[in-house]
Amino acid sequence: MTTKADQIDDTAAPLIEHLKELRNRIIYSLGAFLLAFFIGYAFWKQIFNTLSHPMCQVMAERGEHCQLVLIKMQEGFFVALKIAMWGGFFLAFPFIAYQLWRFVAPGLYRSEKNAFLPFLLASPAMFIAGASVAYFVILPWAFQFFLGFQDSFKAAVDTGTPTGAATGTLGGTLLAQAPAGVVFQGSMEAYLSLTMTFMLAFGLTFQLPVLLTLMGRAGLISSRGLKATRKYAIVGILAIAATVTPPDVMSQLILFAAVYPLYEISIWLIARFERKREAEMRADGTWVDDEEPV
Repeated sequence: MTTKADQIDDTAAPLIEHLKELRNRIIYSLGAFLLAFFIGYAFWKQIFNTLSHPMCQVMAERGEHCQLVLIKMQEGFFVALKIAMWGGFFLAFPFIAYQLWRFVAPGLYRSEKNAFLPFLLASPAMFIAGASVAYFVILPWAFQFFLGFQDSFKAAVDTGTPTGAATGTLGGTLLAQAPAGVVFQGSMEAYLSLTMTFMLAFGLTFQLPVLLTLMGRAGLISSRGLKATRKYAIVGILAIAATVTPPDVMSQLILFAAVYPLYEISIWLIARFERKREAEMRADGTWVDDEEPV
């Protein structure tokens, strides 16, 4: 029996009232997004400079000038729009999530609200954590790897130093190794796509404990099941790491080292919830000892 403290909010509104409520929440969310979009467009240059900092730092360490080019005439405009759109969404997301919560909350029991609200708060926090790992750790490794291919293009040049008929000479002058004119002139749009892809991939990957713990509370998975599939999870995480990171072992190991502990944390959180649920059911007299976890 549901206790009085665990009752659904008594709105008893007809369907048309719920549709009006949904319309209002969508309008508020769109208004917040448009406002944040214009703010992002006003500061798109500063945002792009921040996003390009990992690459410029690597190029400075290599003694190269950090400069991107516009391949297409309209490329700069579309870069500004993309930054405004992504920046606007991230800026408006807390307000959008609040509107979603205001629409869903009246239909939940109070215990369900207490269970769902932490996940609503943890999701953006984990996304920011994952994007930060990509920005501060993975992107510098990736750019160092990709830009390292410039060193593979060397050409022999005449130094003008007389050497006689020694090996490695041409016409009596010494040959030296110098760059063959291969320099990095990346496209603004291509660089932005690469950077945002990395940050988005890591942000979504860091949602793993949020998703698994929520599924555990819903009874869809159990800590015992996650422990039994641990070896498959390791293979899956390694496969994802090989897909979303540059083809060097260090970057893949960094992503694996960041994601796999989240899997173990999910097992611990689900097991903790299962113990709490078992204690409550034993207290109510509804627990069955031979009950198998879902």
